[in-house]
Amino acid sequence: MKALLIGGTGTISFEVTKQLAAAGHDVALLNRGSRTDDLPPEVRVLHADSRDEDEVRAAIGGETFDVVADFIAFEPDHVEQDFRVFGGKTRQYIFISSASAYQKPLSDYRVSESTPLANPYWAYSRNKIACETLLMELYRDFSFPITVVRPSHTYCERSVPLGVHGAGGSWQVLKRMLEHKPVLIQGDGTSLWTLTHSRDFATGFIGLMGNLHAIGEAVQITSDETVTWNQVYEVIASALGVELRATHVASDFLSACSDGNFAGPLLGDKANSVVFDNTKLKRLVPGFVATTRVDQGLAETVRYVLNHPELQQEDPAFDAWCERVISALNAAKEAVCQAVM
Repeated sequence: MKALLIGGTGTISFEVTKQLAAAGHDVALLNRGSRTDDLPPEVRVLHADSRDEDEVRAAIGGETFDVVADFIAFEPDHVEQDFRVFGGKTRQYIFISSASAYQKPLSDYRVSESTPLANPYWAYSRNKIACETLLMELYRDFSFPITVVRPSHTYCERSVPLGVHGAGGSWQVLKRMLEHKPVLIQGDGTSLWTLTHSRDFATGFIGLMGNLHAIGEAVQITSDETVTWNQVYEVIASALGVELRATHVASDFLSACSDGNFAGPLLGDKANSVVFDNTKLKRLVPGFVATTRVDQGLAETVRYVLNHPELQQEDPAFDAWCERVISALNAAKEAVCQAVM
């Protein structure tokens, strides 16, 4: 199979790149070439700005592909360009959407591909929905051979998945745990969530590549394991060898206190309980199973981050914000208790 991955080095896509190369497929990446040191040597890199149509055309030349997968298309203009460039040049075009596109709030915590798409809280999700809508029109009107993939919260060894963190990523939360400081958990921590390791995502994704039954379909790829957010943080604390000190905070309060920065990621995603029904994926990719348990995957990721100082990006602004939120909650508790007494 000859595959072109647009992006190909991110949290979700890099494992796809590695597994395809290990299986002997002809793999090319189209990106700016900012992360090439750890790529398999047989993977070709076509250097281009993926949003510059002329650069993309020049980079691919007259090549055609069995599969083109765009991991970094976020707006309808992006997929319109892909249609212009790759129409007639690929047997399958895969668009990576997001499970955050499913309706919020959910009418049923069980999520399948038939769950309606609607997210009033997050522009990112609405743009993904608009991309899906456009691609289905291109499939119906022009027979553009599309497949839509909806991952949920997918992680790799380079970043610990969390509910609440700053722009700098997960390290500052881990650092707070190591310093025995309280960490913020949205809601009461009992909402249900699904974490999927990128290795497992890649297995399902590759099973859809070149799969004629996947053309014209939308497919979610997640683990079948469901945990609570309290369990996620407990596992992380255990991997760090510390006791978890959790401060539970209402998601709408966190959103209001962060100038709305958490409205999408929390109110439009992580604050909701979800349990994914992967029946469709397993029908299309017989034998698919996610083999990385949450406790095993998170422990592995924590070890990796601890052993790679370049991933330990401090975020003092987020740390100070956490302290302000916790102080405000404590002050409110004290004021209410005094009023009652």
